Amino acid sequence: MYAVLLVVLSTFIIFALYQKTKNAICMSRKRLVGKTVIVTGGTAGMGLHIATDLARRGARVIVACPFEDEGTNARKHIVKVTGNDDVVYKHLDLGSLQSVRQFAADILKTEDRLDVLLNNAGVGIPGDFLTADGMNFIMQVNYYGTFLLTLLLIPLLKKTGKPGEASRIILTASVLHRIAKMEMENLNRTNYWNKIRMYGNSKLCLVLFGKELAKRLKGSNIVVNNIDPGLAGTRIYKSANTVLGNITILFLNLFFKTPWEGAQTTLHVTLDEEAGKVSGEYFINCKIGRPSKQACCDKTAKVLWEESVRLVKLTEDELQHCFK
Repeated sequence: MYAVLLVVLSTFIIFALYQKTKNAICMSRKRLVGKTVIVTGGTAGMGLHIATDLARRGARVIVACPFEDEGTNARKHIVKVTGNDDVVYKHLDLGSLQSVRQFAADILKTEDRLDVLLNNAGVGIPGDFLTADGMNFIMQVNYYGTFLLTLLLIPLLKKTGKPGEASRIILTASVLHRIAKMEMENLNRTNYWNKIRMYGNSKLCLVLFGKELAKRLKGSNIVVNNIDPGLAGTRIYKSANTVLGNITILFLNLFFKTPWEGAQTTLHVTLDEEAGKVSGEYFINCKIGRPSKQACCDKTAKVLWEESVRLVKLTEDELQHCFK
């Protein structure tokens, strides 16, 4: 019995280490002087690595999160290690539609361009409850808040993009979108879903949103793509249980991806010239992959879009302003 367990464990470790050697790295040397990027969740984990890399390339970097101390400390860290003073922290709580609207209004008022919107922020499985807006917390932070923010910022992205150099919208999906179950009438229910599946549902919604938005923005000099960062050891795994979360983070860092390695596909899709020419795609390990079959259903994407517009209370005038 022990011999069998040893063989199984050894095989797994060899496989995991092999996977580690296959982690792709963004090779772009592109500079971003004169460009403006927003990184939601750019104050910790993969987001902090992404924001730091882009600041090092000369971009104006706006990092957003709901925690003021974390945000100000992250800004100081990025400025210190990159020497780029053009880094700004702004408050954004994706679990509040009011906060999303305030953030977007501030950006539209104070910024004259937006080259890249990196929707990196998200939560794991901290709880199963409704927000003040009446939506499931995990769904709102991971999907509905991002949906609203992205649409509100489209006018500035559209103003910035030009032929041959499109503005870019990047949505952070997950391999767990493959375990999702799309029941439109139950997406926001509490005490219904297993929390891991609820997380998967939120990520499936992002993939469907990316595909539908890419269609609606065709010809607008904006491209939209999803990325799957892979299994990276970030603090999101501590959201349900700190001890098990720390063990999981250590395991993933050793055998799959560190947060820096997890950031590489996002950086590739942000910087790569060819990635800036495609829209509606799903990138994994710095190349185009294929999402789940559910994520490729045009009918589901359209129904989700209409329900999302209703839930986040986007007006017809706002939609027309986005897509005129």
